[in-house]
Amino acid sequence: MASKETTITAVPEHTVEIITNSGEGAQKCAQIFGQTCAKMGNGVWTVEIIPAEIEPPHHTVTSTSGNIIRFGTDKVTNWGDRSKLAIAFNDQVLLSRHRLDSFADDCIILHESIWENHEDEAIRDGYAKAMKEMSSKNYRFIKVPIEEETLKVVDNAQHGKNMFALGLLTEIYQRDLSIIEKQIAYIFRTKSAKVTELNVELVKNGMAWARENLDFQFIIDSVPAEESRVVMNGNQACALGAIAAGMEICAMYPITPATSVSHELCDIIESYGGMVHQAEDEIAAAGVALGASYGGKVALTVTSGPGLALKTEFLALAIMVEIPLVVLDVQRGGPSTGLPTKVEQSDLLAALYGQPGDAPRVVIAPRTIEECFHSMITARRIAETFRCVVIILTDANLATGVQQFTRPDFDERWQGELIDASPVPEGLRPYDWDHDTGMSRRIIPGTPGGQHTVTGLAHDEESRVSYDPGSNERGQRMRSRKLAVFQSTLMPPPIYGDEEGDLLVVGWGSTQGAIEEAVDRARAEGRKVSSCQLTFLSPLEPGLKEIFSKFRKVMTVEINYSDNLGDPYITEETRRLGQLCWVLRAHTLVDLDCWTSVPGQPLRPNDIYNSIIENIENGSST
Repeated sequence: MASKETTITAVPEHTVEIITNSGEGAQKCAQIFGQTCAKMGNGVWTVEIIPAEIEPPHHTVTSTSGNIIRFGTDKVTNWGDRSKLAIAFNDQVLLSRHRLDSFADDCIILHESIWENHEDEAIRDGYAKAMKEMSSKNYRFIKVPIEEETLKVVDNAQHGKNMFALGLLTEIYQRDLSIIEKQIAYIFRTKSAKVTELNVELVKNGMAWARENLDFQFIIDSVPAEESRVVMNGNQACALGAIAAGMEICAMYPITPATSVSHELCDIIESYGGMVHQAEDEIAAAGVALGASYGGKVALTVTSGPGLALKTEFLALAIMVEIPLVVLDVQRGGPSTGLPTKVEQSDLLAALYGQPGDAPRVVIAPRTIEECFHSMITARRIAETFRCVVIILTDANLATGVQQFTRPDFDERWQGELIDASPVPEGLRPYDWDHDTGMSRRIIPGTPGGQHTVTGLAHDEESRVSYDPGSNERGQRMRSRKLAVFQSTLMPPPIYGDEEGDLLVVGWGSTQGAIEEAVDRARAEGRKVSSCQLTFLSPLEPGLKEIFSKFRKVMTVEINYSDNLGDPYITEETRRLGQLCWVLRAHTLVDLDCWTSVPGQPLRPNDIYNSIIENIENGSST
């Protein structure tokens, strides 16, 4: 195709998808592109598309791997509604995204050209059927000889198509090639210089092909930050937060989507005097972390939903014995092994109540990638101050999403105070609970005068097994009182929007950005809608009942399951509600409604907006 005049369109933001077979490098391509956009000063949010199988059959709708990058001039807090441009390495992975309604109706789709006339009749037939099915939309299809062009540089197209695709995006969006070259050099820093050179050449070839053959470009202004910023995903932020908090041991068993926390820690924690221990299973990982904490170390265990279930008994032991422990739960879809690579907020009730008997603990849900970093520091301080278990609930959306935020300035207070190892005064008991606060001194093994037996059985202040009704009541009251003391230090959650109105949308965790964008759309139409996002879920932030009373209706928005009224057998009495909705109704006695969805992916602002409008116009008030 001859060179032609190019139309340059300025837009405030775009959402791009790179979709391939698993193993074809879509994640690496997207990571470099997203990080480049962030380093240029754009707001960025990314979402990974990962199949549950390690090696699913190629060229099928179930083999789709990829990444979605939303970037713009202003801050970006979620993945948005629909993609405006996509690069697809084959027709079947493209079809899978079409069926999920992932593309805008006018989406520009650059797709591999070899399949239409492939020598395999079944592949040609599949291509024709896929294109026919997608013809219902007004997509603009552009055939690109991705494999052919890649083979001009490398012998195996599987090891280079992603970099050619990166070159296409670099030219289309006028990205800074020097940043991309540095990113490639960093990623391949452990390999020979030739590998970096070939990858950069592939990017340049992609740029040249786009320059010669595409008739469009998009300009998205970037505003370089005045302050120093960092770019990372939520799992990296949690790992770095653990280092900043002075955590000395991370014990875990690999589980998607939490495993990369340990990968990040393995690279750096030994430089700070710590270690990562990979246990033989989830139960052992909790035991190792608990034992380390009992011995005076700052300990963390990392898991996802199925692993949290297996850790149950050890977490209950930590609560009974009052050993500080931080648990990071990167939520995924359930129940059982559920959706290993998909997004869900379904572990809330398990985190709150998933132990035998009364087992109070602190539960925190960071709302942003930046908060993933700071939540680790906060969790350590709470766990050690109150001698309790602190569970941090992130999810796959935060774990793999990439965003930029202000580089934190290290504060020595993040590291906590040294454990008091001075001799235990004569007469001080191992559980000498303060009547008002439930607090007692933490005595680690080896402390002079601190010898005592530790037991998970009901015990008295001397840590002796006791089934006396009075001592059992006293122990439970003291363990609970600590949480009341902690709650007294919390502030009511801030309101996004006006402090009164027709509807208050309540969310938790990673849904904040999508909820606030949906609220903005409703408010722009004159709707009296506000939102608040809860971070502390046990104990809950104070003042909720008073906040709710100022709105005609209150509803939660969550990525977990609830029944729809009107479905067979579903009535007001039989309806199962969203998990936070259930908790808030019990806590405030306010008749909250909920809108939940479990698509295995983050919620879209437009879907939340539609639920807001429906709630305002229908149903009863709170």
